[in-house]
Amino acid sequence: MAKKNHGQLTPNNAQGVNLLTLAGIAVEGESVAGLRTCIQLPGLGLCFDMGTCPQRAVNAEVVLFTHAHVDHMGSVIQHCATRGLLGLTPPTYVVPAENVVAFKEMLKAWRKLDKSPLDCTLVPAQPGDNIPLNKGRVASVFQTIHRVPSQGYILTEPRKKLTSEWVGKSNKEIHVARQNGVVVSQVIDTPIVAFTGDTQIDVFENYPELFDVPLLILEATFIDDVVSVEHARRLGHIHLDEIITICDRFNNDAVLLTHLSARYSVGQLQAQLDKQLPERIRSRFSALPRQRNVGSP
Repeated sequence: MAKKNHGQLTPNNAQGVNLLTLAGIAVEGESVAGLRTCIQLPGLGLCFDMGTCPQRAVNAEVVLFTHAHVDHMGSVIQHCATRGLLGLTPPTYVVPAENVVAFKEMLKAWRKLDKSPLDCTLVPAQPGDNIPLNKGRVASVFQTIHRVPSQGYILTEPRKKLTSEWVGKSNKEIHVARQNGVVVSQVIDTPIVAFTGDTQIDVFENYPELFDVPLLILEATFIDDVVSVEHARRLGHIHLDEIITICDRFNNDAVLLTHLSARYSVGQLQAQLDKQLPERIRSRFSALPRQRNVGSP
């Protein structure tokens, strides 16, 4: 039986919270390459990765993991234990299939150390899988390109849309048709957000549909010639120069750049975006702020 929820943590306007709304979706979190990544979608009740566990991330009932590097998975025990401490429902962890055995061993060790049940549900996932979420939403898994096995997610939700023959008709015509029992709409699973996690830029060649998801959360680890494009690729990451090269292909309503190396400030990334992106698409790109209470560069 599910435990009773005792409420959520920390109001949206709390000090240190950087809550963005992009393509109609609320986003907050922290992502510093090699140190911590946790991207929260509070309106959807989930997070991408748990390499740090900000207080408000405890509210997430579902965590979708991209890979098993510590800066993306290392705070999962804190998340699980804190939800248990607060009497929240046990979380669900969507874990890359090749990491499930080790993940269970980790839970077993911490249950022994912490003397607590650490109740949770594990869902193995691999590229090609479709993971059902709440309210009819689905997380579709795609393969990314990193130094270890890794995967990203495209979230879809059911939306009612007019059938093709009624697109462009007046509201009056549609209303009359509905009154007469005519079916004028259908429910379609519609992409709303995609998260790449750590990857090389080549992921777009394998999954060009990423260019059309309304909100794309994309890594941009390196941004200047201190680290070359070639070196970034060897590390399994994206360099901003590669994004600039294909910037005309982004049809997304919003692109949120994350996973910036700690050697740079967010201001430096924003300055590079202003300098290099064509004005016609500049407004669609933004950088994830760093939490003020974390002490990041």
